[in-house]
Amino acid sequence: MKNQYVGDISDFHKYSLLRALSGDGKIRTGVCWMLTPNDTRNDGQFIDYLDAPQTWRAYAPEIFDGLAACVREPSGRNVERIEAAGILPNTLFYSAVLSDAATERRLYFEEMQSQFRNTDLVFFDPDNGLEIKSRPIGRTNSNKFLYWPELVNTYVAGHSVLVYQHFIREQRDQFIGRIAAEVLKRTGASEVLTFRTSKVSFFLASQPKHMEHFERQAAQIAQIWEKHIQIGRHQAAA
Repeated sequence: MKNQYVGDISDFHKYSLLRALSGDGKIRTGVCWMLTPNDTRNDGQFIDYLDAPQTWRAYAPEIFDGLAACVREPSGRNVERIEAAGILPNTLFYSAVLSDAATERRLYFEEMQSQFRNTDLVFFDPDNGLEIKSRPIGRTNSNKFLYWPELVNTYVAGHSVLVYQHFIREQRDQFIGRIAAEVLKRTGASEVLTFRTSKVSFFLASQPKHMEHFERQAAQIAQIWEKHIQIGRHQAAA
């Protein structure tokens, strides 16, 4: 996550999804921003939806209003404003900046786990998503990715895990199925829920004790968001 992304259309989907999955705070959530420095790219500029409240606001009014206020803040867009806005109730945030250095990264995730030990759901918000072979830990721009051991360790610690994922140059249904299968295999979860928008996807590995809750919330998300967020269910082989 970069501060320059705050408030774009993917942010609207993201926080709406998080709030819905938490049941408006019924379960405790930890948001690991995986914050990286801003760059000169144009990512995060998809904010035109805020000029069309008649189209978008009804999907998640509190989220829409909160993001509109954040984007219009004269001093600039920043995740601290998301934290202070109260749009994600019963949520803890880990907002340290993540570097490329392997040793610093290990300490980063150790501290994150300590702060989130009493949360039910942990959300990882990497710039790009899950690791790719060309970017091993410690290499330049490795801070843009979440690595499999970090996801697995969080799941093994008893948390359900939600991960933000950009699409790559692969047929999207195939890509989602492949990643979901890998999440199932590595975590040992019995089910992975996927949430697909026009630009990104999210993968949720649920702890058994949370499955009924997330299934119920996913049904509500499907009803409210219809074509904007498509939900998939992927189960481990019997």
